Amino acid sequence: MKCVRRFFLVGLAAVGITCVGYSQSFTSSNLPIVVINTNSQTILDEPKITVDMGIIDNGIGQRNNLTDPFNNYNGKAAMEIRGSSSQSFPKKQYGVELRDAAGNDVSVPLLGLPPEEDWVLFAPYNDKTLMRDVLAYKIARDQGRYAPRTRYCELVINGHYQGIYVLIEKVKRDNNRVDINKLDPDENTGNDLTGGYLIKIDKETGSGNGGWTSNYSPPSRNGSQTIFYQYDYPKAAEISTAQKNYIRQFMLNFETALVGTGFTDPVNGYTRYIDVDSFIDFFIVNEVSKNVDGYRLSTYLHKQRDSDGGKLLMGPVWDFNLGFGNANYCTSGNPDGWVTNFNSICPQDLWLIPFWWGRLNLDPTYRSKLAARWAELRADKLQTARLHTYIDSVYSVLNAEAAARNFEKWPVLGEEVWPNFYWQSETYFDEVNWLKTWITNRMNWLDANMPQVITSVEDNTSLQVFPNPFLNEVYLEYTLAQPGKFEAEWFDASGKVIHKISETQGQSGTYQVTIHTQNWPSGLYYFRAKPGGASGFSGKYIRH
Repeated sequence: MKCVRRFFLVGLAAVGITCVGYSQSFTSSNLPIVVINTNSQTILDEPKITVDMGIIDNGIGQRNNLTDPFNNYNGKAAMEIRGSSSQSFPKKQYGVELRDAAGNDVSVPLLGLPPEEDWVLFAPYNDKTLMRDVLAYKIARDQGRYAPRTRYCELVINGHYQGIYVLIEKVKRDNNRVDINKLDPDENTGNDLTGGYLIKIDKETGSGNGGWTSNYSPPSRNGSQTIFYQYDYPKAAEISTAQKNYIRQFMLNFETALVGTGFTDPVNGYTRYIDVDSFIDFFIVNEVSKNVDGYRLSTYLHKQRDSDGGKLLMGPVWDFNLGFGNANYCTSGNPDGWVTNFNSICPQDLWLIPFWWGRLNLDPTYRSKLAARWAELRADKLQTARLHTYIDSVYSVLNAEAAARNFEKWPVLGEEVWPNFYWQSETYFDEVNWLKTWITNRMNWLDANMPQVITSVEDNTSLQVFPNPFLNEVYLEYTLAQPGKFEAEWFDASGKVIHKISETQGQSGTYQVTIHTQNWPSGLYYFRAKPGGASGFSGKYIRH
């Protein structure tokens, strides 16, 4: 599709532009329209080139015409192709930095979002619902966390229609984004030195940020993979030696505390260093979406100054185009299974998950908090019906007209685009409906497998069995209100007893049993236990 200029243009004025091609001309949209002129330059991965950019946005419910003035933005911008594997797609995504005529950065409130100079024009291509990233960020914001805000638009570059794009806030330190303290190079002592920091776990492609390697290797690796932490803020070119040393030592202290025998100690254990609630919310978003990149790529962490809390927080979340059943490798697109098992499933992958998540799951206090938070969100923001309603609302806006143009420009419906798990839908409606069905099944699986404390009120006993599914180990944790016996049995699908436990405890308390299951065949198992003479607990568990 090409946009033909019907009249003489002054600067970037949109007077008389008509995009012609395919079944009809593109002259207007129910979405905002972004128009970019590169002035005959090629947009590269780097360096950025200076372009003219204009945005037409007449407001909610109003028509946006290519002949309308650029009323949301009209000026210069620096632009480059961004992304990693997505750069191989014909539909490119772009990083945009707003600038004035002298080349200085300028902050502008694009499409009603808080003012900033750095933005992303995200190009949904292998995500044929066009909404997986938007949905994940919405889930995170509904948790009360900052996550990038988004606005749909249609993009025209050099007179060529480019389809549906999503304007997204770039992850960066800002009062309206990742709200951590500004850290200048000369702030090297005292409270100033303790924040703020923004670090990430990601591919190093194009980052140039530098960083350091964790002292603790990822579990289940099949090779020499390590975990590499990158400086995101301050950048490597700006962070001082004292600041580098501080954040490295803080991360080392956290990991050392978490791996230590006293890791659950409420004073000197891992909770001294991290905001546990932020870790739980981060876990929930990545598991709800079953994000194959979760925890190991596009993963951000940030730390505020000690005077403002000082603990390490997970987030913000980022990059979910392969989530919600859209990846056919490793954790796969099936709606069951934990993303945190990634290392055991694909131990040869170059980017693995840190040991944190398995270790956190061994702490009964952490599991109890996770269980409570899951129940709270499922009763409100994460109700399946509410997720479906939001998806339907996005579909209604996009399907009104823009989706048809997008898929005419990029005819991917019914085509396998890497790494699609499911790609057979011939219509946009079917793609979105498949996503809704997947979410229903995923939420049901999580309901059945999230940590929960099973308590017998009469006997004041409790029992947890985790994880589920399990692989090489399964843990039993039981609480006895008084001294007594704990008995448990495991059965295979045929009813044969394959493992028994019988322990007598001389005092009340909480006890944990580790069962090594590496020799158990994959499949379905049943569990039955009687802690402290209680009436008994039973469950169904799966070994991958």
